[in-house]
Order: sequence, then structure tokens, then C-alpha cells
Amino acid sequence: MSFNKIFELSPSIRYVSLYADGNLSTAQRQDLANASSSDSDKYEELLVNPTLLKLAKQRGDIDCGGARYVIVGYGHFHQLVIDRPNGHVSVCFELDENPIPFVERILSLL
Repeated sequence: MSFNKIFELSPSIRYVSLYADGNLSTAQRQDLANASSSDSDKYEELLVNPTLLKLAKQRGDIDCGGARYVIVGYGHFHQLVIDRPNGHVSVCFELDENPIPFVERILSLL
């Protein structure tokens, strides 16, 4: 997957990560204000985001038709985490951008 194609969707995309089959790949725009550390991002992708998706999917599977994505509204940005069969894709947006309209466009690039 080319991260460049996802970055081309909007200048408000700050960061892209793909976690698939136990492998993590990430890319970040240069010169970001309020960027989190790469170590923090790594553990978010390996621990936090898979756990959030697991919780949402288990709840969604009860009587909501599953769960396709989770959005975390951090203080400095929005983190969109989209479930994939073998992992997840994570895309971070500036606060002024609504991530929901990008879900299908991101999936079409995977």
C-alpha cells in the first residue's frame, strides 16, 4: 500500500499506519504541530488501537451489525482506526477535518 495515495486525499491527514499480519508500517507528514512521539505512536498501533477495535467489534457483533471503524478524538487531532481482516489501518486528521467521509475512500486504496 502506498501511503502517498492516502496523504493525497487531504492536506489535513497527519499520519498513516498499517498494521497487518503482525507487521507495522507508518508514515507522518513533516513539521507537524503537536505531533506525538514515534514510540507513543508505535504502542498506540500495537496495543491501544487493536484493543479499541476488539471492544467495539465485540459490542457491535451482539446486535449492531458489527463495527467497521473507531474514531478517537484526542486533544490535538482525530484518529480514525479502520478494521481490516488481518489488522487495521489508522489515519490521523487535523481537528478541523471530519474523518468519516474518508472511510470509504481510504478503503478503496487498500
